[in-house]
Amino acid sequence: MTGKGWTFQRLIDDKMTVTAHCHHSPCNHSQKLDLVNLRDRFGPEAPAMADDIIPKLKCAKCGGKKIGLIYKPDSRPNAYGKANGS
Repeated sequence: MTGKGWTFQRLIDDKMTVTAHCHHSPCNHSQKLDLVNLRDRFGPEAPAMADDIIPKLKCAKCGGKKIGLIYKPDSRPNAYGKANGS
């Protein structure tokens, strides 16, 4: 992560997964964000921290705007080695 925070390209390069969760009850829908699509739409250097992304999101199921994000590194075996070309 850079000093300014994540960008869409940095999330992709770092093999991160970002999942959005709807906090509207009873919806509770969750969906993995398509970081490549978001990068192509907003630009590779667009800020991709929660405060930057959440205002742009709404639930695909109920249309709610009460969204939370979870950022996770790729936890598959050898993911670190693959990210570093090993």
